[in-house]
Formats: sequence, structure tokens, C-alpha cells
Amino acid sequence: MADHHVAQSPRVRELQSGMYLREGLYSLVNPQIGTNRNGGQYLKCLLRDASGEVAGRKWKLADFDLDDCTSTGFVRLDGEVVEFNGLPQVNIHDIEPAQVTESELTHLLPHTRFDIDMMYKSVLGLLDSLEHPAMRALARRYTDDEVLMKAFRRSPAAVVMHHAWIGGLLEHTWQLMRMADAVLATYVDDSGRPRLNRDLVIMGLFLHDLAKTTELSWHKGFAYTTDGNLVGHIARASIWLEDCARDLDPPLATDDLAVLHNILLSHHGEPEHGALRPPMTPEAVLVAQLDNTDARVAMSLAAVDPDGDGRSADGSSITERAAGTGSRMYRSELLRD
Repeated sequence: MADHHVAQSPRVRELQSGMYLREGLYSLVNPQIGTNRNGGQYLKCLLRDASGEVAGRKWKLADFDLDDCTSTGFVRLDGEVVEFNGLPQVNIHDIEPAQVTESELTHLLPHTRFDIDMMYKSVLGLLDSLEHPAMRALARRYTDDEVLMKAFRRSPAAVVMHHAWIGGLLEHTWQLMRMADAVLATYVDDSGRPRLNRDLVIMGLFLHDLAKTTELSWHKGFAYTTDGNLVGHIARASIWLEDCARDLDPPLATDDLAVLHNILLSHHGEPEHGALRPPMTPEAVLVAQLDNTDARVAMSLAAVDPDGDGRSADGSSITERAAGTGSRMYRSELLRD
């Protein structure tokens, strides 16, 4: 112990090899029991706070109860920081579930850097710009639901991948709807008339991930709910659409509703990525491509962000492999004087 620097409740960003943690408070992410080559069991997990995340391992599981440890979604632990593959890893000595206060929660869960009210007003403005009266009426079925909209403003867009922070779902949707407005203006015929239906694209992007408000939980750290595991946001969004489109005044045409369903069911693009149908209209293709683009760009930006949770591999300007991209990223001040 004398050779270690002892840190009381350090943040993830402060962790360095050789540090000994005491009373570290973190969100517990994806805890699993692994088996080593000798048949012994160990705990593997991610430890997260608002400054980033780090791998955790507990090699000795005597008297360890996984269900008890995961009961609150947060843990207090003692342990030692070591280096593994060029990155910090916490070897956990003692760990127990923790009850956290509201103020502690703000330090444990990452949060959007944008103003939530500003983004939400921008999204509402884009919905107000829809031209077809049935589409505007459909949008109001969702936006008049105060409980749903409160969750929409708070929910992350993922557990560990893109926009995995409080307000991440709103931020992702806001970015996509603005991207679509710019892209749609480039797809016109030789007379300058739009070749894509803007109402379908804008509405499809507003709705495509909206059911993540029930797929994901963010009250005990980020995790999948029972509905998220058994149904998922893609199928749930289509179920909601069928309910919300019923008895609209004016009504939405049957074919238009089917096209909007296809946008929701296909926005992951490929079956291996979770799509329930292939994109079958140009509008559905655009929604799927924009969604994939924003997710990948967000993950690559997080990897190179000096104020984010990306870390360099081997102390160089090349990061570790960025989630969702398959590549290591080059972090540099490009084209700067």
C-alpha cells in the first residue's frame, strides 16, 4: 500500500496506473461473470461516471453476490488501478451496492453539452413546419403526451454506444432532423422540385428512436428495461404509430401510414443490425443512412474528444478502437496554425 497513491472517491478521468481507490462511487455497467482458462470465475464490468468509463475486474468472488451488487445500478468500491493493453483497468478488491443522492447522480451519469430546452424547441419547430395536416396532427399526438416528452428530453440514445448520455436521445434526434433539412434541399429535379417527401423524412426521424424512452432506463445507470429486452424500440415505435394514427383528423392515408411504418422498421438498415424490414422507399433509405452517419460520427468524435472519454493507446495521438467504427482514430489539431 505504501507504494500506491491512495485516492478517495476519484473520478474515472483521474484514474492512473498505480493508484489505489478508496470509496470510489461509480455506475455499474454490463456486469458479467467470466470464466478464466483454469475454470475460475471472476467479475468483469465497466465502471462509469460523467467523466468517462473504465474496465473493472474482480478476480476473487468469495462471498460475492452478483444480484445484490447490481441491485441499485451503482457501487462503492476499493481497488487498484493497473494498466492493461495500454489502458487503465480497476482490479476490484471490495465492492458493494450504493444508494446515490440526486446531486451524486449528476456526477455519475454523462449529460448532453447542449441546452435541452433549446434542442426541444428546435425539434418542435421542425414538426410545426410539416406541410400535410394529417402529419401535423400525428405529431401532436406525440408532443401532447407530457410524460413521453419529459422522457424524450432526458433519455439517453444508447447504453454504451452513440449519444449514451442524459439528453442523448433528444440530441441525436435534433441533429438528424437538422441534417435531413440540409440534405433534402439537394435532392430536387431539374425544375427544382423536391424528389423526396420531406414530411415523411422529418416525421420518420422524430419517431425512429422515440421508443428508446421505454427501451432504456437511466434512473439506476443506463440499462435495458424488460420492454427493451423483450420488444425493443423498433417494434415498440411501430406499435405506438398504429395507435397514434388511429382516428386522426384529418386521417392519414393507409399507404402513407405503411410507408412511415417501413421507415421505423427499417431504420437500422440491415437485419443483422436489428432492422425488421429493409428500407423500401427513398425516404426510408435516407433515414437509415442519416441515422447510421450520425451514430458513427458521434462515436468517432467521442473517441478523439480531449474532454470526452476517449483515451490514447500507448500515449500516442492514435486512440484505442472507437466503438461502432471498427477503427482507431487519429487525434490531432488538423489544419490549425
